[in-house]
Amino acid sequence: MNHEDREIAQRYLALQGMGLEASALAMRYFRDQASLGISMKGAQDWLTKADGDVEKLLRSRIAEAFPEDGVLGEEGGYSESRSGGLWVIDPINGTANFARNDRVWSVSIGFVWNGRPELGLIAAPALEETYLGRRGHGATLNGAPISARDTADIKFATIELGWSPRMPVADYTGMVGRGIAAGANVKRCSAGALGLAYVAYGRCDGYIEQHTNSWDVAAGLVIAAEARAYVSDFASGDWLLSGNSLLCCTPALKDALTEIAG
Repeated sequence: MNHEDREIAQRYLALQGMGLEASALAMRYFRDQASLGISMKGAQDWLTKADGDVEKLLRSRIAEAFPEDGVLGEEGGYSESRSGGLWVIDPINGTANFARNDRVWSVSIGFVWNGRPELGLIAAPALEETYLGRRGHGATLNGAPISARDTADIKFATIELGWSPRMPVADYTGMVGRGIAAGANVKRCSAGALGLAYVAYGRCDGYIEQHTNSWDVAAGLVIAAEARAYVSDFASGDWLLSGNSLLCCTPALKDALTEIAG
């Protein structure tokens, strides 16, 4: 095992412990809706006390275990890495769902080494599900290996189309129209990290978002790719700070979903 492998293996073990601790804290808030302290950062851009406190917990644990690593979090911003390692965190992915007592939300923690996504954990404690992936080592749900479906016909496919307020409404509605016209079952669950996890597990055949942020999907990129799904080249350009468009699907649906994405 070389130096890089050792460093990543250490963080893989730490990631699992941090996921458990963050999930427990998030669930304490979820079970006590009166404690959430809900506010809005913008139209349909929800914020709760849990978002800040879960991210603070994770930042604290990372600083204790890996003080040279950087952190990029939705709530706390970016601290530069001195080691080559960067943790990319969405403390509550699907905050609108979380704030409305909908169980479809997750804690999403990705780890990037020298610009390449290496590790991903998506914990959905309200659903009692934890998705985990390590580049080159496969992906699991609650410890059991998972794999994307082999759906090849768009008319048999269920796809999720994520919405971003950063994109024109007409672009999104056009994509929805193309998906329906192609014969797909189209849905939206408002939790992008789980959208990728569901492709990895086979609950869904594809996920498209015309623009999303790195903290929303850094963990899912690894999990979906390790489950043998097709994942577009999201981790390119200034993806960490500026985000990108994203397409994730069963390999045989790549061309059909590329047309739907527009």
